[in-house]
Amino acid sequence: MLAARSIRVRGVVQGVGFRPFVYRLASAHRLTGWVLNGEQGVEIHVEGSEPRLAAFLHELETQPPPAASIAEIEVHPTAPNGFSEFAIRESEKRERPTVRVSPDLPVCEACLTELFDPKDRRFSYPYINCTNCGPRFTVILGLPYDRPNTTMRSWPLDKYCSAEYHDPANRRFHAQPVACPQCGPQFYLEEGSSAVRDSSEAVNRAALLLREGQIVAVKGLGGYHLACDARNASAVLAMRERKYRKEKPFALMVRGLDTAYELADISREAASLMTSVSRPIVLVPAKVELPHVAPDNSELGLMLPYTPLQYLLFAAGAPEVLVMTSANRSSEPIAYEDDNARDSLAGIADAFLIGERPIARRVDDSVTRVGAFGPAILRRARGYAPGAVTTLPVEGPLLAVGPDLK
Repeated sequence: MLAARSIRVRGVVQGVGFRPFVYRLASAHRLTGWVLNGEQGVEIHVEGSEPRLAAFLHELETQPPPAASIAEIEVHPTAPNGFSEFAIRESEKRERPTVRVSPDLPVCEACLTELFDPKDRRFSYPYINCTNCGPRFTVILGLPYDRPNTTMRSWPLDKYCSAEYHDPANRRFHAQPVACPQCGPQFYLEEGSSAVRDSSEAVNRAALLLREGQIVAVKGLGGYHLACDARNASAVLAMRERKYRKEKPFALMVRGLDTAYELADISREAASLMTSVSRPIVLVPAKVELPHVAPDNSELGLMLPYTPLQYLLFAAGAPEVLVMTSANRSSEPIAYEDDNARDSLAGIADAFLIGERPIARRVDDSVTRVGAFGPAILRRARGYAPGAVTTLPVEGPLLAVGPDLK
């Protein structure tokens, strides 16, 4: 006998491949109906036999996508409509959005494989992403999470990307930031009055400048970084003098864990934190002294690459240990808009590696350390924000007040 369920899933369930997951799950159990992004989460109408519905609901709760975080699942019996297939519907906008937004995700292994495959369409493309990785919080302009509500709305999908986007068997099925070199944004390098417009050439030139001891402003997910060779004492000192940053330690980005082990005592817990989906800066005991990097400090703040561009820079020959600090003058917030970055970082950066995709909001790198009871988050930002810290049982309005600038 045909039965039906109306389901609402709340939590971090938009921008993490949840609708494609539901589509594949319903198809595997031969169920019909639909799924869409609503303003309170993901809404599902599913029809089929009671045993198939029960199996569907069990897997929905126990096997969600890796980046999803389910807070609540509401299930109600409803009348069957006799659908002949299961479909992903366009998002609805009816009320005030309450759905949680996913933090930005580090580039996944599948995309990295394509990034360095000369035969792949997205070979060396710095904006490669899929349903399992890439920007979320820093590209979202509004809810529900659909491409027209992101900073990718200015780049229509070409035929190739559109086919992937609409293919349920493809991991880019309904991946909102998806693009390729033919239809998507690019990177370019500005150096004085000259510019390198080709993305690959721009990355290669930036890597060369870093090897030569120059300071490069690099556009990231939530803002610009100021980068230089961490083992070049003159370059690091120049960074301090130009930023008017006397003693505060600089964060370091290392090419891989093997390099991190050379610089610091990395415990198993610290390595796990560095490679986690949040990819934060992790404070660890230093084994070597890098002049001017962390004066009078026994720890180093290390992080791994998390964007395709950062991997491309290291592959192009950038030094394997980079100072990667927020691009700002001392006490100012991180620069994230291109024109403002050019103005505020003039006199600090020797060159600018600029990406065409706008950043919706500034988000700095998170800072953590291994604590006695698990990770201790010292700065909760990229990779964690805007995830909920806790849920408070309140009945009236609650005002949360943040900092003025930083």
